[in-house]
Parts: sequence; C-alpha cells; structure tokens
Amino acid sequence: MDQIDIKILRLLQRDAHMTAEAIGKAVGLSPSPCLRRIRMLEKAGVLRGYVALVDQKRVGLPVSVFVSVKLERQREDQLDAFGEAVSKWPEVVEAYLMTGQQDFLLRVVVSDLDAYERFLRSKLTRVEGVSSIESSFALSQLKHTGMLPL
Repeated sequence: MDQIDIKILRLLQRDAHMTAEAIGKAVGLSPSPCLRRIRMLEKAGVLRGYVALVDQKRVGLPVSVFVSVKLERQREDQLDAFGEAVSKWPEVVEAYLMTGQQDFLLRVVVSDLDAYERFLRSKLTRVEGVSSIESSFALSQLKHTGMLPL
C-alpha cells in the first residue's frame, strides 16, 4: 500500500458511497486507475465490505452492555467453542479474546434490561465452561467510530 491507497481508504471510511470518479479526483487519479486500486484493496482483504451505520437508539436498541467472561479453563477447545457460540448471537456486536483477568470481552446491544436478562439466561449462561460473567452497562456513548486512524 502506498499513500494514494491510504488516502482512498480514508475517503471510503468517511463515505463508502463515494464514486470512483470523486475518489480519483480527491487523490489525483482518473476513475479507472482509482477503481482498480479499490478492487485490489478489496481482493487483498484490506476492504472487507461496506456497511450502513445504524443508530442503535433509533432502532430500539439503546442499551449497550460490556460483558467480561471468564472460562473454567483456557484450553483451545473451550476458547474455540465459546467463540463459535458468541459469533452466532446477533445481540453480540463485538467480541474479543483478552489477556488479563477475563478471557473474553463482549459488547451486547439490547432493547432493555429484560432483554439483557433473557440473553443472559437463554444464551450466555448455557455455554459450557463459563466460570464467571460480569456485566457493565454503558450510561452514555462518548465516541463511536468505525474509522481507523490511517
């Protein structure tokens, strides 16, 4: 990747609807070479996809819960099994394997406290090997971005 690719990525992070013509103009390329670079970034897996950013409050999902999970053992099969289970749950919008006291950190998005309790009882507590669960409710969101600091 060179500086032109970085500029293209910055522009697409701000607005994925930009045309190759508009991006090319901004980075000093004609549309065809610009589009070729975008396709190469996609093929290389640098650009993994394009999404619409949805306001979670406006769609009835105002509650974000950060959930720390500790497993009984940090064996590869248990780590994989937990990761596989979590990846199937739509309420989990982010999941990380962690170092330190807890094994996983999840961001769970739900409509209200009752919905979180249902998620906890019907999904999270039923995963074999879970030793402890700690939930922290976000009071407000100060910053949220999908943009990387390129």
